[in-house]
Parts: sequence; structure tokens; C-alpha cells
Amino acid sequence: MRGLLWLLGLFALAAGLAVAGRYNEGYVLMVWPPYRLQISLNLLILLFIASFAALYGVSRLVARTLALPRAVQQFRARKSRERASQAIYDATRLRIEGRFGQALKQATAAYEAGESPGLAALLAARAAHSLRDDARYRQWLARAASHDEEVRVARLMTEAELAVEGRRFDEAAERIADLQAGGQRHIAALRLALRTAQARGDWVEAVRLVRQLVKVRAMTAEQADPVKRRAHQEGLRQRAGDAQALQAYWQAVPRDEQRDPRLVTELARALIAAGDSAMAQKVIEVQLAVAWDSTLAGVYGRCEEGDVRSRLAHAEEWLKQHPRDPQLLLSLGRLCVQSQLWGKAESYLGAALAIEPGWEAHVELAHLAERIGKTDDANRHYRAAAELSRR
Repeated sequence: MRGLLWLLGLFALAAGLAVAGRYNEGYVLMVWPPYRLQISLNLLILLFIASFAALYGVSRLVARTLALPRAVQQFRARKSRERASQAIYDATRLRIEGRFGQALKQATAAYEAGESPGLAALLAARAAHSLRDDARYRQWLARAASHDEEVRVARLMTEAELAVEGRRFDEAAERIADLQAGGQRHIAALRLALRTAQARGDWVEAVRLVRQLVKVRAMTAEQADPVKRRAHQEGLRQRAGDAQALQAYWQAVPRDEQRDPRLVTELARALIAAGDSAMAQKVIEVQLAVAWDSTLAGVYGRCEEGDVRSRLAHAEEWLKQHPRDPQLLLSLGRLCVQSQLWGKAESYLGAALAIEPGWEAHVELAHLAERIGKTDDANRHYRAAAELSRR
């Protein structure tokens, strides 16, 4: 459209000049003794315009000729950048496709062309790691490190991720510490830190990270609960045999996490094993007042110190609400044995067996039969327990 307008303008100008020249009879007289030259004014104007056009055309041609080497150089540089950009793209695509050898080749080409060298080095490092070529993997990481102003966070994330993948968890922890020192708290880094903490058995750190992930909505409560439970269970096991350490650890656990019945069961068993049945009794009673749990009720009967009559009274109150709970009946039988109430003990243990046959009830009945001199009954229950335990 613009070209058409220029063409129309030139035609209009030519037409105007032609009309003006038709009515212009002026001339120009040039004297250079002994010569005289008389020409039409219109012709002179046309000569001036033609001369200007010729000079302009020649100057443009010279300028273009002089600029040609630079233009060729720029063209080659542009093509080189395009090839390097394509190499970066191809390296990424090939790595995703699982063609790691070709990905390494393309990443190397991009790096040598100087196209995003930090990114190219990281792509090459990932490809080399996938090829199990540790020497080239380390070499490319070193090259990426020389471009840290461009890819420092990406490099540290790559090293941490690949260290976790290679089960080099101490190395992963170091890289994650470097990330955190730089203020990086994004979700991917937190997830890597969680995997590392779990693998290294750093359960205190694992719980802290899970809470952070829940806080930023990167993990649901349903996803977080098993991880927190496992972490707390391992934390309790690490303190097994030390009742004070177990209590201190439990007091540091948030109240909402203390309501996990499986976790309370783990704590109660650990406290009983450490010789602190009184504390075990307390935590069981607190938990069962919040929510009933049959397994926890079964642990209650293993508490052996303190006021057994009080425990028996508590258990019998629970029985009014849960008359057919076999674990509660088993605990009642054990508590009656501790109280030397042989008849009641046998009755509760027999009721537990009638509802849910299990080797534990048979063992308790065998022990009770031995106490009251019923050897044949004891042997029968031992045999039944052995048979059930093999199933």
C-alpha cells in the first residue's frame, strides 16, 4: 500500500512539473569566456534532479558494498545462534525421550556455540548422569559452576536431585544446605530436603519439612499424616529404653499430632518397655477418652506398675461401651491376673477367644493354667497358640 502511494505521488509530481515547464519559458545563460551556453531553465532543473539521483544511487551502492562483509558476518552469527538454540531444544527433547547419548551430543554443541552455556552444561550433566558416566557428569557440573551467575540455583537443584537419585544422601544434604543458605525455600527444594532427611534418618528435620509443605499447600493432611507418623515412630524408637527422653520427645510433639492412635500405641509400648508404666497408662487413658482404639486398649493390660485396681476399674468402665472388643477383654484378663483374680481372668480371656481366636489369649490362658496348677490345660493352650502363630 505504501509503495502504491509513493508511485502515485511521483506520477503527480511529474505531471505537475510537466505542466509547470510548459508555461515556463525562462532560460539560463552561462558565460565562460570565450564560451557561452544558454539552456532552458526546465532542462537545468531536470539535470540537477538527475545528478542528485545519480549521486545518491552511487553513494548507496558504495555504502552497501562497504557494509557487505559486516552483513555477512551478522548473517553467519545469526545462523549460528539459531543452530545453538535448536541444539538446546533438541538436547531437552532427546533427554525427555530417553535418548541420553544424543542429548549429550546436542548439549555439548550448544555449550561450544556459547548459547546459554550454563543451561547447556546442566543438560549435558543430566544426560551424562543418565548414562552412568560419572566422570563426564562431574566435568559438566564443574563447567556449569563456572556460570553460577546464570544457573546457580538450577545447578544446586540438579546436584541435589541427582544425588538423591544416586542415593548419595550426604552429598544431597550439602547441596540442599547451600540452597537454603541462599534463601531458597521453594516447593521442589523442600520435597528434595524431605526425601534426604528421611533417607538419612533425620526424623526431626523430616517432621519440620512436612509441616512446611502442608503450610504452603504442597502436601495434603492425608499425605502428611503417614510421613509424620513414620517420623515420630522412628523418633520414639531412637529413644527406646530411656523413659525421660521418650517423655521429652512426646511433649515436643504438637497436640494435634499426639491424637494419632498408632503413634500413641508406639509411645505406650516404648514407655512400658522402658519401665514407665505409669506414664503409659496416662497417655492411653487420655487417648481413649478422645477416640476409642482397640489396639491401644490391648496395650493397656500390659501396664504392670502402680494401682492395678484403678486400671481394672477403668477397663471395666470401657467394657460397658465396648462389650465385644477382644483386645479390651484380653487386657481385662491380664489386669485380673495382676490382681490375682483367677476366675475373672479366665472368664475375660475365654470371652476374648470366643470373639476372636488369637495366640495371645491362648498364651495368657496357658500362663494362668500354670499358676493354678492345671498343667494339661496349659499344654493345650500352648499348642493352640503355636498353631495360630504359624498361620
